[in-house]
Amino acid sequence: MNPGRCAACRHLRRKCPPDCIFIPHFPPNVPQLFVSVHRIYGASNVAKLLQQLPLHLRADAAESLCLEAQYRIEDPVYGCVGLISLLQQQILDAEKQLAKTRAEIAFLKSQAAQHPQAAALRGNLSDNAADLSFSDHHQSFCG
Repeated sequence: MNPGRCAACRHLRRKCPPDCIFIPHFPPNVPQLFVSVHRIYGASNVAKLLQQLPLHLRADAAESLCLEAQYRIEDPVYGCVGLISLLQQQILDAEKQLAKTRAEIAFLKSQAAQHPQAAALRGNLSDNAADLSFSDHHQSFCG
């Protein structure tokens, strides 16, 4: 086996030409990348796609093909769309939770503005409670 062959040529059991379209994107030390892409898209389709792209876009396209192929293998029905949908739902849930939290904060601020003496009294009580609990613990451990 020639150690200079890319993962694609090694998998396809062919000689890796000097101008191999796969070698920059499918290194020999990570053969699973090409295996996944080949299984989903086929080697000739991937080669055609990469040849049609400008050089500066090929690496991104190869990486995208690898990720999409891997997700398609893991989830044959939805592929990466299933993950995207899940993440979008999590974003919506987080936005709802954020809106609820902001509404609670606004409500509490409006109550504090309407009753400034009660808010100050609550603040003083919680401060005193914290001081008492600290002094009680301090005396029990140090006293």
